[in-house]
Amino acid sequence: MGIANNYKVDLDVYNGPVDLLLYLIKKEEVNIYDIPISRITEQYLQYVDALQSLDMNNIGDFLIMAATLMYIKSYMLLPKTEMKDEDEIEDPRTSLVKQLLEYKKYKETSIALSMKADHWSRKWKRLRYEIPLETADEEEKIPLEGVSLWDLLQRFSDLMNQTLFDVRDKTIVYDDIPVKEYMEDVLMRVQQNASVSFMALFEGIRERHRIIGFFLALLELVRLNKVKIEQPLNYTDIQISLYN
Repeated sequence: MGIANNYKVDLDVYNGPVDLLLYLIKKEEVNIYDIPISRITEQYLQYVDALQSLDMNNIGDFLIMAATLMYIKSYMLLPKTEMKDEDEIEDPRTSLVKQLLEYKKYKETSIALSMKADHWSRKWKRLRYEIPLETADEEEKIPLEGVSLWDLLQRFSDLMNQTLFDVRDKTIVYDDIPVKEYMEDVLMRVQQNASVSFMALFEGIRERHRIIGFFLALLELVRLNKVKIEQPLNYTDIQISLYN
């Protein structure tokens, strides 16, 4: 798809596959020590499919984790062989659980340090330095504050999955419409209301390439502080409004 090839989204925004797994475990309210691997794998693959639809760079780590989950799922479906009492069968999820716990600890520590840094930055004025133009774009991130990144991607995935049933024509369409035009369409829809839900923003759009275009345009508008996204409660619909 043309638009996705011209607009790259940094996967660092999504914090990687382990962060996605932690999100799914929290969302499903399951025990991290007893992960329902079949259910989590199915949901994880839906997110990976959405990421691939956006043509994101460096998606390899997500695919590796997907392969790991599928291997564990297949292993756990195998019939259990009879073992002697002294023999123990190691749970194939053990290594994954250790990785999740280590990342969870690292993330919580990072958040705590970030809060302390923010606290001290309010007390002490910081000198402002100009960022060279050649490095500013490389370090720029999409500021999706106040909303779950994975919830945002889930809404996009839901829309893409709906088109599999709504659209009978499976012809591949090359979209050469620039992101800027999609941005104008998104702004127009948001400006018509004080606030619009994520699903309402895409109302009436059934072509998969247009859904991708609108989603990428939304990310760009958020990055430019043209619109803001908020989520009143966890896992509820996301609200989009103009940035004041």
